[in-house]
Amino acid sequence: MKILIVGSGGREHAIAYACSKSPRVDKIYCAPGNAGIAELAECVPIGAMEFDKLVGFAKENKIDLTVIGMDDPLVGGVVDAFEAEGLRVFGPRKNAAILEGSKAFSKDLMRKYNIPTAAYETFDSSEAALEYLERADYPIVLKADGLALGKGVLICDTKEQAKEGVKTLMLDKQFGDAGNTIVIEEFMTGREVSVLSFVDGDTIKIMSSAQDHKRAMDGDKGLNTGGMGNFSPSPYYTPEVDEFCRKYIYQATVDAMKAEGRPFKGVIFFGLMLTEKGPRVLEYNARFGDPEAQVVLPRLENDIIDVFEACIDGNLDKVDLRFEDNFCVCVVLASEGYPVAYEKGKPITGLENFKGREDYFCFHAGTKQSGGAIVTNGGRVLGVTAKGSSLSEARAKAYEATEWVDFENKYMRHDIGGNGENPLA
Repeated sequence: MKILIVGSGGREHAIAYACSKSPRVDKIYCAPGNAGIAELAECVPIGAMEFDKLVGFAKENKIDLTVIGMDDPLVGGVVDAFEAEGLRVFGPRKNAAILEGSKAFSKDLMRKYNIPTAAYETFDSSEAALEYLERADYPIVLKADGLALGKGVLICDTKEQAKEGVKTLMLDKQFGDAGNTIVIEEFMTGREVSVLSFVDGDTIKIMSSAQDHKRAMDGDKGLNTGGMGNFSPSPYYTPEVDEFCRKYIYQATVDAMKAEGRPFKGVIFFGLMLTEKGPRVLEYNARFGDPEAQVVLPRLENDIIDVFEACIDGNLDKVDLRFEDNFCVCVVLASEGYPVAYEKGKPITGLENFKGREDYFCFHAGTKQSGGAIVTNGGRVLGVTAKGSSLSEARAKAYEATEWVDFENKYMRHDIGGNGENPLA
């Protein structure tokens, strides 16, 4: 089979790695890809939002299956464009990707179908939002309705902060049109857990749980980022939590989307908050998380191509989804200054140290080839990942491996996965 992967980050590198393990795959292309993905796939200079060019490439090169990694093209309707030309593609159609594309839609869906989530109100005007804040309880959470690179969420401790947040989102347009509508919701406390799932429109199969570290600095301090590291599985995702979510959240979401005439095929990412009153949905994503994919996919025992095709064909109920009985930790090596301002073009050394090593992975996020060298090309540069029989072993191996690679202004958190068996302690 010939596979085309759309995207250019660590998530797409993890997808390419999983596809490369399939005996069914003869050739992998990635558009546009990065320097790490180029070791597994032929990278082609087509942007993720260039739908006509992507479709044309798939037809010209007789691609058997295209896998969409990124949120922007999914929300923009890339799957519809491929299907219109009779091409096989993995990911939700535009009318289903709205589950991530509009927080107002997803919150309204949860309210309508009694899926547990935080209480909320939606606002299209800054005046109405500011008026609501006068009588709200604090702390409170403001969310841009649209896609905002995982950063359009503001936690406000005071009325003054919340008013400034409305200005940032709706008036200053810090996240562009994503802030035309905002959701204001109650602040929930508890552990956050990420759960990825495969969906075929009717059936949902849950992948292994994961836990993200979003803040830029140790101790969960600093600005929100796209993710500074991750580990899987989460010790807080207990059998009791799993039972509750299967009963009230997972299948309920799939059934709700189908009832709305928006059958979902692809990956649903459930961002959960484990509150005192039970699990609640923080957010949905319509694709693999990043860096969640980097700690979940290396533990997948199935041939991922079989799973992709089962989702497309509606045969997911026949798949026995299996994961290794171990742990995986990913530590993101970022450019100092991320997520605000940072330099690019710094040569990366030591990547060869990962070759031929079992249980160690170096997923490229922001890299490119330049003058025969691999250089930094983003805020998040590499996802240094390792597997172990325990969380503490996987964590120790991942941090050991961060020393194998170097670049100017290399920055990382030192508390990914916590210390030993007590994450985030």
